[in-house]
Amino acid sequence: MVYVKWGVILAFWGVVAAVLHYTLPQHDIVRITDTYETRVDYGDNALFWASESSGMATGVQGRDVFFIQTRRGNGRPMIYRNEDTGWGWPPYFKFDSANLQADAADLKSTQDDPRWVVVRHYGWRNEFMSIYPNAVDVRLADGPEEQIIPWVNIVILTLLVALGWAVWVRWRRFRRRRLDPVFEEVGDSVADFSDGVAERGARLRRWWRGEPG
Repeated sequence: MVYVKWGVILAFWGVVAAVLHYTLPQHDIVRITDTYETRVDYGDNALFWASESSGMATGVQGRDVFFIQTRRGNGRPMIYRNEDTGWGWPPYFKFDSANLQADAADLKSTQDDPRWVVVRHYGWRNEFMSIYPNAVDVRLADGPEEQIIPWVNIVILTLLVALGWAVWVRWRRFRRRRLDPVFEEVGDSVADFSDGVAERGARLRRWWRGEPG
């Protein structure tokens, strides 16, 4: 039971960590090499694509999607999708994917004359499942070595830790004041019942053997 308990706890916090890592904003310093739009007919990976843009038809299994093609400082490629999030999850309330695509196209540069930009995004890149992070904002960077402090993540994680701590403390108080006495009473009742059964069993055995009670 102990292993099952800890397995459930680890699985729960693993899911929480994965959701936060996918949802919270991240920043990459990259060089934009190209922007394009292509038709995407998604299937098993539909969970990792945003809902239809505001004003578009709903329930469609495919649509045209903006993409931003970039290179990191180490030369490795990184591709971002550029989709509206609308009023859905995650709550970025992004409605300006077309404007963002225009800004990204204006920031394109070459390897010989690079212009480094900061891409704020959420999500993961998985080549096997064709999953792309969703770009939320682009801006010029001070340089390829610019240090970015994730203040939003720090604030959100701090608030979540504080909320979790408050819930845990109140749960412990509730359990100590309300549940533990009930469990102790039930345990005492079960123990008394077991003692009574054992005593009756002993009397029955003595009667069967003809021994004095």
